[in-house]
Amino acid sequence: MRLNKFPSLQWGESFYLISELTTLVKRGVLLSNVLPVFIGFWLALYFSNASFVNHLGVFFLTVIGSTFVIAGALILNNWYDVDIDQLMERTKNRPTVTGTIPLHVVFTLGIILTILGLILLLFTTVEATIYAFVGWFTYVVLYTMWSKRRYTLNTLIGSVSGAVTPLIGWAAIQPASTIVPIVLFLFLFIWQMPHTFAITIRKYEEYQAAGVAMLPVVHGFNVTKRQMVVYVGCLLPLPYYLTPLGTAFVVIATLLNVVWLALSLYGLFTRNDLKWARIMFLFSVNYLMIILILMIIVTLPISS
Repeated sequence: MRLNKFPSLQWGESFYLISELTTLVKRGVLLSNVLPVFIGFWLALYFSNASFVNHLGVFFLTVIGSTFVIAGALILNNWYDVDIDQLMERTKNRPTVTGTIPLHVVFTLGIILTILGLILLLFTTVEATIYAFVGWFTYVVLYTMWSKRRYTLNTLIGSVSGAVTPLIGWAAIQPASTIVPIVLFLFLFIWQMPHTFAITIRKYEEYQAAGVAMLPVVHGFNVTKRQMVVYVGCLLPLPYYLTPLGTAFVVIATLLNVVWLALSLYGLFTRNDLKWARIMFLFSVNYLMIILILMIIVTLPISS
């Protein structure tokens, strides 16, 4: 009989609240940023000939801590951008816009998660904590609060926050001053530029209505497409700095870079910008997943 105190409506409301919370932390973006943390951690173990089992404690502290910090940054982004989110179709249903979760609760949650995450990371290494804070500060302050609405360089600035994620994982094991973590940073930093530009071209009208100073909105599609070619071209030499990962990785990564460059060049001539941008977006998402998963596959002996 005591179960009657918990009607099905309450369970439904609980699931709805959980769904709203996952929307608040942008679960897709969160996962795509935590994965590189794991990659950095995994590769640091591989190149230092260390055992994953012997570092389980550090692993959980690194992943949970970085997840909290990244989630905190994403939540604060939602809190600050509530005025422009209500003007964009893809963001108008966020709980900050609908009022499902009060803004003061959103702000408090973002700060608490950030502090908890940084504290957990301090139990790994100070260097890993510094990288996490740099990523958080860049995304929340330099990108969200300062440059996003003012300068087209906002994408370049924001890319730093996503690129430091593998450094967090790597630095939890050893200093991230060697060539591999630096190249991982460059991979993610450069990748984010054409990826974000593709999103902006697809959602051009929404960004324009919201007054966000994205490159396609301010300088047009042609300038943006030329820059995308340059950024994708900058990815071409990077696999050759990761030859310790094996020939298969270098070959596959190079082929992916060549295909992406060809798609970028095609964009200079096509008249169907929206269709092309959608193809570029889908390719960029799969490109990153393939590259990161391939890094795990070619180093699988680490698990033994």
